[in-house]
This record gives sequence, structure tokens and C-alpha cells, in this order.
Amino acid sequence: MSSYANRNLLSVGALLMILVVSLVLGGAGLVDWWYVPPLIIALCGCWLLVLAWMQSSNPEKYGRGAFSFLGWGLLLVAFGGAWFFYGFGWYYSLALVLLVVAAVAIAAAFRRK
Repeated sequence: MSSYANRNLLSVGALLMILVVSLVLGGAGLVDWWYVPPLIIALCGCWLLVLAWMQSSNPEKYGRGAFSFLGWGLLLVAFGGAWFFYGFGWYYSLALVLLVVAAVAIAAAFRRK
């Protein structure tokens, strides 16, 4: 089985784990149901960051680049986190989005170096 197929299977397993963890947290009352969708989005973004790390250590010839995975992962973490933190105050959401924009800018600067 190829590396690409292994990553796909690994991603399906990670998605199912993310769904199970998010639904269990919501069902147990540890997280309000309003916060389950942003939790799923943010955890999927974290998974994309793991995929970016995997891609950087073993790049594929015609696959998406590690920087692309990093950018999309940070975007999903920012969106999910901003939605999650909006319930505590809009300024937390703004701070998180600005933090992620700064992280992307720093990553882009190191990439060009």
C-alpha cells in the first residue's frame, strides 16, 4: 500500500476520532452543544497541522505542499477557535485571529528565507 493511501486512511481515522471526542464532550456536558461544531473545526485544523509536519518530513512528488497544509490548518484553527471564543467575548476571537495571521506571516517569512 502506498504512502498516499496510508495518509488517507490515517486521516479518515483521525476524523472519526475527532467526531467521537467532540460528541462525547458535548454529550457528557463538558462542552455546551453550541461549542461542538467549532471544536470539530479547530481539531480538524490541528490534524492538518500534523499532516503538514508529516508532509515536510516526507514530501510527495505531486502532492500538496507542507506550507499549504500549514496554512489551511491554521485557518481552520483560527475559524473554529474564533467561533469557540466568541461566547466568552468578541475580543478573544479577534486576538486569536490576529495571532494566527501573525503566525502565517512568520511562517511565510521563514519559507522565503
